[in-house]
Amino acid sequence: MTPQDLLSTYGPRESMEYDVVVVGAGPGGLATAIRLKQLAAEHGREVSVCVLEKGSEPGAHILSGAIMDPRALAELFPDWESRGAPLKQAVTHDEFLFLDDTGAKSTPAFLLPDCFRNHGNFVVSLGAVTRWLSAQAESLGVEIFPGFAADEVLYAEGGAVRGVATGNLGLGKDGDPTAEFQLGMELHAKYTIFAEGSRGHLGRRLIERFGLDQGRDPQSYGIGIKELWQADPAKHQPGLVVHTAGWPLPDDTYGGSFLYHAEDGKIAVGFVVGLDYRNPYLSPFEEFQRWKTHPSIRKHLEGGKRIGYGARAITAGGLLSLPKLVFPGGALVGCEAGTLNASRIKGSHAALKTGMLAAEAAFAALGEGRAQDELSAYPEAFESSWLHGELQQSKNFKQWFKKGRTLATLMTGIEQWLLPRLGIRNPPWTLHRDTPDHACLEPAAQHAKITYPKPDGVLTFDRLSSVFLSSTHHDENQPSHLTLKDASVPVEVNLKQYAGPEARYCPAAVYEFVGEAGNERLQINFANCVHCKTCDIKDPTQNIVWVAPQGGGGPNYAGM
Repeated sequence: MTPQDLLSTYGPRESMEYDVVVVGAGPGGLATAIRLKQLAAEHGREVSVCVLEKGSEPGAHILSGAIMDPRALAELFPDWESRGAPLKQAVTHDEFLFLDDTGAKSTPAFLLPDCFRNHGNFVVSLGAVTRWLSAQAESLGVEIFPGFAADEVLYAEGGAVRGVATGNLGLGKDGDPTAEFQLGMELHAKYTIFAEGSRGHLGRRLIERFGLDQGRDPQSYGIGIKELWQADPAKHQPGLVVHTAGWPLPDDTYGGSFLYHAEDGKIAVGFVVGLDYRNPYLSPFEEFQRWKTHPSIRKHLEGGKRIGYGARAITAGGLLSLPKLVFPGGALVGCEAGTLNASRIKGSHAALKTGMLAAEAAFAALGEGRAQDELSAYPEAFESSWLHGELQQSKNFKQWFKKGRTLATLMTGIEQWLLPRLGIRNPPWTLHRDTPDHACLEPAAQHAKITYPKPDGVLTFDRLSSVFLSSTHHDENQPSHLTLKDASVPVEVNLKQYAGPEARYCPAAVYEFVGEAGNERLQINFANCVHCKTCDIKDPTQNIVWVAPQGGGGPNYAGM
């Protein structure tokens, strides 16, 4: 049955009214809700706020390195330390290594660009920070509904956003209702703030509908793959931060890695590959596994045990790819918009800051009796904020890497080491991109096949054992949330022209081509999906569309 058929048969949907509805209980969404409630308390007003979260609980789907700059958190909660915020492990030492296949060259400390200096920052589990933020929000009266994915944007007669509807529950594989069927609910609001994270499925629709990306560079993404290790106590160095560039990626492929010695004997290791890579045979997951075998990396992990795994897209285009932040009835915050600073590999402080700015604009509008118009005060405040200044300094970071690693390394040093020492925070030149990531993939005939070593099960691993550690779960008796516009394209185009890249760029073994040569078909194991969104971004024909699954499905990250 189509959604309209379901509404006709089982409708109308129940509805609830709020002043502000927030989609996504990540740092950006929770900061929005918290700041609204703080302002309401300060001014003696009532503001009703609810937050929808597609994960089973706030933090369940949150994945980041992560090193956190506490600047925005200190603005939201000046007393965050006494409140028990889980920022426990301060960074003690930074290293940046350029790897080749046999060795490493370390960048002298005095030459390290400011974007790679982490004094005053903290190694954190962003999932733990998110859970703490959710507790602060609830204590202020914010209503949080976990396990309910926003599935549809609702529009008023004039075209403004008037809220969202949650997805229907209890649909079978064929899309028809089962005995457990429940119609979704509508949440109406004067303003709706979208904070779904990178490549949000509703945010993508809003950007297209309102033309929010007109005049901007195409957005650029990376895939970040992370493991959490319990380290050998003799090798654990609390607060040590290591970043690398170079091997095993070729010079024309953007990417790098991180290795963070966290609290409680844990080490977070991760690998980022820009999704503008050209070779369809490249596998970001396999490159990550290979990277761990480098002597400069394996020495940290040997004798330890892998205890966690996950993957997530990263919105990395920066200021030049940032869409318009507002539209009638709502706004985009955090990684939904793309405010991550790719040069610093940090986005949580940006999500918090943009959430606070959006909240302040919405609160002022509510006080003036306005509703469902554009919150123009939000982008104005953003453009005068310290965050905008930070993003200006790194505006060319990703663009330089399109010109090769050597030139990019040199120009990053100039823009983020030399110029700041000359008092210049906004590079006087601007580089632009004009090609979206999916269009960068080249036919397989132009590239040599890459043969990756088999995993040893000790330091390197396969996809399925990795997905197991993510505690991913989906009810398999539901429609696949990985949809195809045209079911013939995977074989007729992707397999024949690009050697089936979806089987390699997916870090969770969701996509596999089965059947004899000449009679293959694409099998989608959607129950494995860790919601990284890579397929939605990198599919060369943009034939794969990620939509929200039913009822809190997906990973359940712990300590990530």
